[in-house]
Amino acid sequence: MPLPPSPVLLGLLATLATGLTTGLGALPALLARQPSPRLLDALLGFAAGVMLAATAFSLLVPAIALAGPGVAAGGLVMGAAVLAVLDRIVPHLHTVVGREGPSSTLRRIWLFVLAITLHNFPEGLGVGVAFGGGEFNTAIILAVAIALQNLPEGLAVAVLLLREGYSHPRAVLIATATGLAEPVAGVFGAAAVSLAQPLLSLGLAFAGGAMLFVVSDEIIPETHRRGFEREATAGLIAGFTLMMVLDTLLGS
Repeated sequence: MPLPPSPVLLGLLATLATGLTTGLGALPALLARQPSPRLLDALLGFAAGVMLAATAFSLLVPAIALAGPGVAAGGLVMGAAVLAVLDRIVPHLHTVVGREGPSSTLRRIWLFVLAITLHNFPEGLGVGVAFGGGEFNTAIILAVAIALQNLPEGLAVAVLLLREGYSHPRAVLIATATGLAEPVAGVFGAAAVSLAQPLLSLGLAFAGGAMLFVVSDEIIPETHRRGFEREATAGLIAGFTLMMVLDTLLGS
């Protein structure tokens, strides 16, 4: 009788798939016409809504159920704090805000890749932790959520690269590569929790706190700087609602 796949392998495969959806989302950039800033902000708002719902229903609620609100609160604060520190010490570049972190001689493209890596790491971590802890329903729901939010993010990355002068194929290729931080984080999270099951609730909450920081500190401000706040908010509500419904259906 064949042995079931290990949680670490499942975490790797799932996060590799979610990471590659960044490239899938970037494919429309191969077309001659680029999406408008209004549409991009609405799509990124949708991604923010999906991430907020995934954080609440797929990470924090299970963490509270496993170990109570105290452990969940501690993990959430730790995750947000770690991302806040990384945001300060890692030089990176955002599409609208511009450069953040210490000064650096790195080219703009690598600063932008670092910014997307900071976004993607907690997403992969959450999926990996859920698989590592045997929370397969939660892990699948999270993987669906991350895949959904990676689609508009991949398009936004490719559009920025086109504006920086990169060719259409190269922009799509680099956008795809930015999603590869997720399988790295996924393997790390799955392996850590597989070795120490008591870390599961803390790991879920940690990933939730990190994702919450990314949404509030990065994605929402980016969608509110070009005058399309209403469109971004409508996208956020749509993304949150869709993920809430999917979480209920897939989790039942």
